[in-house]
Amino acid sequence: MDFETITLDIDGVRTVVKASGKGPAVLALHGAATLEGYDWARELAERFRVYLPFHPGFGESDPAPHLNGMQDLIVHNLRLVAALGIDRPHLVGHSMGGWMAAEMAAVAGERFGRLVLNAPAGLNHPDHPGADLATIGPEALPGYLAHNVDVALRYFPGGSHCPPLEEFLAARGKEGEALQSILKVHGMGHPNLGRWLSRIPNETLVVWGEEDRMLPASQAPLWVERIPNARLLIIRGVGHFAMQEAPATVTAIGDFLAA
Repeated sequence: MDFETITLDIDGVRTVVKASGKGPAVLALHGAATLEGYDWARELAERFRVYLPFHPGFGESDPAPHLNGMQDLIVHNLRLVAALGIDRPHLVGHSMGGWMAAEMAAVAGERFGRLVLNAPAGLNHPDHPGADLATIGPEALPGYLAHNVDVALRYFPGGSHCPPLEEFLAARGKEGEALQSILKVHGMGHPNLGRWLSRIPNETLVVWGEEDRMLPASQAPLWVERIPNARLLIIRGVGHFAMQEAPATVTAIGDFLAA
């Protein structure tokens, strides 16, 4: 199933969205990099119309150095939904995209259908710390992304899903600058996010890979306890890239959205 490219101007930022499929709309938000691509969404696109935007400064979207912190991206994405003309799409977010989706639902949950948070970042609970990216060398990073390291290695230089080295490095450099614009306000999260989660009105599925080394699965109950209509799905034997390691994860997400 092919993906079409939609290009929109959102407050002066050229924003690129990949879209595929037919059916109820799903807005899927990627994490702090785009190296794993969006092939995982092909199965979901067999049941839904899936929209996969690149955040400003990530993937094919243009940089937006005036954006500072996650709250600017929340406004950007709410404007993006309006520009796409989609009514109450389901909302799916992975890692940093999960944090993003959670804040969007806390602020404007009535504008969305169901919510899926896949190993979301953002809580920064001191008893359940995530990995410190500053201490992880490039050679160790694949082991933090996937329990089966061979799955993650596909997206790194020399792997079957990786572009030429120059393109890979250029993309990581560009996305690193965009990520710093998000993190410079409160880091990878917000000190009040835990308080806001009770405002989320949406039926919510929290998905977590049991072997996640990037964001530990011990965080999952914290999310479920704070979101009023949340349930938990732990995927055994996989890490942070649960959808890539276990395609049945995508099936389970689709079943939840279709319920």
